[in-house]
Amino acid sequence: MLDLLARNPGNAALLTLGAIALVLLLLRSRWAAALAALGLIVLVELPHFASNYVISLFILLYANIALATAWAFFSGATRYISLATAAFFGVGIYALAIGHSYLPIPLALLAAAVVGFLVAVVVGFSTLRLRGVYFVVFTFGLTELLHQLINWVEIKNRTVTRYIFADVHNANIYATLLAVALLTILGSWYVGRSRLGFALRAIGEDETVARHTGIDTTLVKVLCFAASASFIALVGAVLALRYDYIDASIAFNNAWSFEVLIAALLGGPGRAWGPAVGAIPLVLLKEYLAGSRYFSIALGLCFVVIVYLIPGGISPLIERYYRPRDWPRAFQAGSQHVRRLGADTASWLKAGYARLNGQRKM
Repeated sequence: MLDLLARNPGNAALLTLGAIALVLLLLRSRWAAALAALGLIVLVELPHFASNYVISLFILLYANIALATAWAFFSGATRYISLATAAFFGVGIYALAIGHSYLPIPLALLAAAVVGFLVAVVVGFSTLRLRGVYFVVFTFGLTELLHQLINWVEIKNRTVTRYIFADVHNANIYATLLAVALLTILGSWYVGRSRLGFALRAIGEDETVARHTGIDTTLVKVLCFAASASFIALVGAVLALRYDYIDASIAFNNAWSFEVLIAALLGGPGRAWGPAVGAIPLVLLKEYLAGSRYFSIALGLCFVVIVYLIPGGISPLIERYYRPRDWPRAFQAGSQHVRRLGADTASWLKAGYARLNGQRKM
């Protein structure tokens, strides 16, 4: 099986999805614990037997899962559609590029997450009073604002390109992003079941009513927006370890904002595991169409399909037709149905045989 996974990254990606989904959907099942443990063992051991291509593919997969889940943690519940993913992603990259020269790599990664959090707090207090299209336009412009600001500062200091001198193996980046992806999903799931999660959903339903019920909507929005941004910045910092150098165009690429948005909407932002479902096919599609312009067309078509056919995403459909917790009950009901059918068939055959013997005696 391990050789098959190493040769076929699609199967390995499905196994990743299965491990994450089972942890969340089958939390109270013994089968869930066993299958999730098996999946996580395979994923942790994957760098020891997989090729560099497969490891690189999984690095991108985990990064997109973490980004989409972090985006959905705030925007999915509150319905504040943010296009600032690329902005905080770039902040994390630059924080790592500057910090790794003065701090050990783990502390530089932590510092990147903290910088992303602080930047989001400043942005949140000044912009989260906006709603609808105004918030969308501002967050989209925030990326370009930071892009041009960093570019201007770097040109002024004559350091347009920053080099990253960090000898970090791909296996370490793989393990870090796997942990970040799982932590993001489990954290989103946990918060979604807490009072803070209910407050976020109340804001999404009607912010005025939520405010009148005693929820400090400004504090909740800013705190969750900053928490989401810190994970996005952390993912950017971890991915920066793969680069030899970075500049403002690499760090603040608006493509990240749109890809993460569509991945979250495709999977379903209403479930903690939903964005992971949407990120997997998009990453595989992007890898398959690498080097061509067809991915942008596919991304646009995917958005049209989401809007018109599956506005809630794929995850509600999975929950509707796939209920693992009902397996024991379904198996028991099916067994009883089969036994009844067998008994009815046997009695029918006996009656027919008796009737046939009675006709013969006559």
